[in-house]
Amino acid sequence: MAMLEATNVKKTFGTNDVLKDVSLSVEKGEVVAILGPSGSGKTTLLRCLNFLEKADGGTLAFDGEKIDLATATKQQAAAVRKKTAFVFQNYNLFLNKTALQNVTEGLVVARHMPRREAEGIGREMLEKVGMADKADAHPNALSGGQQQRVAIARALATKPEIILFDEPTSALDPELIGEVLSVMRNLAEEGMTMLVVTHEMGFARNVSDKVIFMEHGVVVEEGPSKEFFSHPKEERVREFLASVDKQENTLHEEKLS
Repeated sequence: MAMLEATNVKKTFGTNDVLKDVSLSVEKGEVVAILGPSGSGKTTLLRCLNFLEKADGGTLAFDGEKIDLATATKQQAAAVRKKTAFVFQNYNLFLNKTALQNVTEGLVVARHMPRREAEGIGREMLEKVGMADKADAHPNALSGGQQQRVAIARALATKPEIILFDEPTSALDPELIGEVLSVMRNLAEEGMTMLVVTHEMGFARNVSDKVIFMEHGVVVEEGPSKEFFSHPKEERVREFLASVDKQENTLHEEKLS
């Protein structure tokens, strides 16, 4: 049985059907990448699964409980959030707090953990993402890649069963992307369950176990990563991968020149 299974998720903004009966499942220890063009509903799906956005329909089966996404209670949403973590595109760090304080704040305030215990966990997680030496630095003194690594440490500190990543490298300069992907690759090797919305094809191809391709609010194709990239079934997926390859080749040529 899947660790997390979403079925027939629907979400409408005004007259725009952003999600139309989207279903997916994630097994324990699996890394699932969600790909697709901008505006395909990827981020909205992730936010609905973590109750940052309220879905208009669908169910979520997670950790032995089945929840109606449209009528979920605050208690049900809080229970899901307690066992999941969310890494945002733009870090969402408190600018007036140090890296260590950003990691520990949720443990102290939301989980009522003694500060000394929280700081021990915080330092351990900062070390895990290569940021131990920046524990006392404020976000403004850190690069984008460093801020995102602090955000990942914050996610890890709650010991989640699954981490949801919303395009974690999209706000980064190209030379900083590698340091964040390296942390994520290490987590995958350790068996962390991850659901990742991303434009990073190399990560999806080499690190993820399964790929889901979305467009216009529906799942167009899904399958094991190797199969998805080597033998895509849908013409639309073939077009998308071809356009990505073309962009990557152009960037490579520009670097060489």
